[in-house]
Amino acid sequence: MALLDTKVTTVNGVVGGARGKRLRRGTISWRGIPFAAPPVAHRRFRAPQPAHDWPGVRDCTRIAKAAIQEKRFTAVAPGKFAPMSEDCLTLNVFSPEVASSRPRPVMVFIHGGAFILGTAATPLYDGAFLARAQDVVVVTVQYRFGPFGFLDLSQFATEDRPFDANVGLLDQIAALQWVKENIAAFGGDPDNVTVFGESAGGTSVLALLSAPAATGLFHQAIAQSPAPELIVEQSDATVYADEFVRILRDPQRRHTRMERDEEPVDPAEAQRLLTNPNPARLLDAGNKLMRFAMYASGGAIPFAPVVDGEVLPRSPLDAAAGGLTIPVPLVIGSNKDEANLFAKLWKVLPDAERTLMRVEDEEVRREIAAHYDNGDRDRIRLAGDSIFWAPMTAFADSHSRVAPTYVYRYDYRTKVLEATGFGATHATELFTVFGAYRAPLGAGLAVADWPGTRRVTENVQARWGNVARNGDPGLGWPVYTTADRKVLVIDDPDHVVADPDTLRRQAWYRVHAPAGS
Repeated sequence: MALLDTKVTTVNGVVGGARGKRLRRGTISWRGIPFAAPPVAHRRFRAPQPAHDWPGVRDCTRIAKAAIQEKRFTAVAPGKFAPMSEDCLTLNVFSPEVASSRPRPVMVFIHGGAFILGTAATPLYDGAFLARAQDVVVVTVQYRFGPFGFLDLSQFATEDRPFDANVGLLDQIAALQWVKENIAAFGGDPDNVTVFGESAGGTSVLALLSAPAATGLFHQAIAQSPAPELIVEQSDATVYADEFVRILRDPQRRHTRMERDEEPVDPAEAQRLLTNPNPARLLDAGNKLMRFAMYASGGAIPFAPVVDGEVLPRSPLDAAAGGLTIPVPLVIGSNKDEANLFAKLWKVLPDAERTLMRVEDEEVRREIAAHYDNGDRDRIRLAGDSIFWAPMTAFADSHSRVAPTYVYRYDYRTKVLEATGFGATHATELFTVFGAYRAPLGAGLAVADWPGTRRVTENVQARWGNVARNGDPGLGWPVYTTADRKVLVIDDPDHVVADPDTLRRQAWYRVHAPAGS
């Protein structure tokens, strides 16, 4: 039985990986492989450039530096944090260590974090278990976010100092291009790539489906709990960029209006401020811009893919409604109790009242509210449905007209998750996708539930693996169409339901229906 070599030659040089030990036995991982040049100095706020070549064997056995963010979000173990740097454009590759007679399917994962946090080094995203269980090559990607990745500063550009929009999304496209050019050396099939992501990563998948530059770089897609409306329109992006520069100029600034009634910022001054060598200043200004957006635009997050007319010509919902998404098979879904995580730990979702006020039509607003009148539990569900489930369903409706689409609702929760009030909340499906219940990170959540948790994990991994191999998730999961809206409810056991929560869906459809429908 031949084993893969831990040393692999990429287009930029040789990388040296490590064979898995203990729970990860039977796999090889290569961590921190650069897929683009360091986005520092004159490359800050610019589209990613090709990675530099290196001599000898590059040590790829350790976690790489995370993108700039608050330190607490980079935890990789109790009391241990990943180092941070603007030089963060790296990816990790995980593969079974046994050589295969044919190229393996490739699964490229984009992490979540509301486009303001996260790292591919998070232990939950360890791809070894999934790679071994499904005989696939797993790639996990780091990309720029926050002000470094999703701030459109083009209004301050000059010929001498250009700025690009959507550099975080372009990072993801560059990583997929790297996979196309290099993954065969790791035993992967560049002609069979599945891109998958969760939360902001799921939203990124929808953006990639809507980005012409991503055409041909992946062949299947899986969007887990995407927030399809976590997108910044160009008019808002202009205001956010202007306010960001004003905050850099005056860190004590207090301003809470979206309209601009001040003297324009001089581009030369803006460039001086934006090239500050201390990235901590930019992070701090980004945090203050978050507060500005919270007050000025009803709780919006100012950092997300921008509808710039070029990289992202239109929003994912508009692209799907127009039949303009890349026509590849799609698995898409949400979790039954999405909002519980945010209600308990991270209050970034708008409350029920603010959510309803975003619905402009008063009649529609009353109709939606009538389906959420059962106390706090329904108030929390309303927030989750508005951000995740309702627009996700609208996207599925539209994409199903151009390519096979499969919709799920993740209902499985362990006794611990149920007892603590989290239920099947946001991100809990990641434990089954990545097999993390096997590791110390997730074992505590599966106490007294291991047989059922093992069954659900094996089921989810098999279905995700089937998508990667064949473009469909396997028997018992019918294609989703607007004629019957059959949804797979993932539980122990899973089962199919036709158009679950019909009345709620119909009420929300009046918000998300394509123009003219």
